[in-house]
Amino acid sequence: MALFRFGRKEEPREEPTSAEPQAEAAAKPGFLDRLKAGLAKTAKVLSTDVRDIFKREGRLVDEEFLEELRAALVKTDMGPAAAEAIVADVRERLRARVVDPDVVLDSIRTQLLARLKPAEAGIASAATGPTVILVTGVNGSGKTTSIAKLTRLFIRDGKRVVLGAGDTFRAAAVEQLAMWAGRLGAEIVRGEPGCDPASVAHRAVAKAVEGGFDVCIVDTAGRLQTQANLMQELGKIRRVIAKQVPDAPHETLLVIDATAGQNALSQAKGFREAAGCTGIVLAKLDGSARGGVIVPVAEQFGLPVKFVGVGESADDLEPFRPDEFLAALLEGSFAPAG
Repeated sequence: MALFRFGRKEEPREEPTSAEPQAEAAAKPGFLDRLKAGLAKTAKVLSTDVRDIFKREGRLVDEEFLEELRAALVKTDMGPAAAEAIVADVRERLRARVVDPDVVLDSIRTQLLARLKPAEAGIASAATGPTVILVTGVNGSGKTTSIAKLTRLFIRDGKRVVLGAGDTFRAAAVEQLAMWAGRLGAEIVRGEPGCDPASVAHRAVAKAVEGGFDVCIVDTAGRLQTQANLMQELGKIRRVIAKQVPDAPHETLLVIDATAGQNALSQAKGFREAAGCTGIVLAKLDGSARGGVIVPVAEQFGLPVKFVGVGESADDLEPFRPDEFLAALLEGSFAPAG
């Protein structure tokens, strides 16, 4: 299988008819600026809390210092394993030395990059025929909106997309996905309310094959990772899809609400085991989240973070790039303390 790699191509836009829309368009921040805003809470912890450790002049790196550093890191939701690894690195290199905060923050940057770089991966694509993507997640995670954003990326990349509205237990989800399909120029397959989601998946994939579509994205009903019967249903959907397209689904993406904190670990474990998840979409990174949770999810479960979402519009999703993520996370951390 190949990989889809998305660029940041700008869509042609109509000229504004008045100065007001033109000013509004010019004022809209770019994706990286929105990513920085979304990571502001975590960035503040890393910058402010770490610098607070140095309020005493001539601070020596001893066990008391290291314990304070560990506590600050855990507050970002990066988890105890990553926090301990960073502390161990600081202990090994800097113990019994008097250091300034920039040296410690640089160690944090290096350690996080080492943990997130393996999580960088594109979207797997079919060698021939349509690429089939199954999307899962708990209720309220931002799943349907993330599908719309992903559709936007594919269409912007010149792909023809058909959606399968498999969340048949929630009429609002089907209507929302249909609205997005019409707005974005994608086809959609839907079923009667309460019908078997696997039947919708079957018809959506069949349409993709027969119509020569490049991508088929299948939505699923939101469910808790603890609901065994519903988790088993995901296996049925996967089997139905695989009967029509070899090696499909080529991706099974788990949408995680960035505000879920450590509960995201339980979600990743449950969905990976039940649905064979291959990657993460980190949604709702809007400033109220602590983005550090991306570290243990990627590290503990071997699930690459495929995309990051930072808002509600169709353009608010981008492929995950560790260098950009850390630049947004740590921007300002190396500025002089106030």
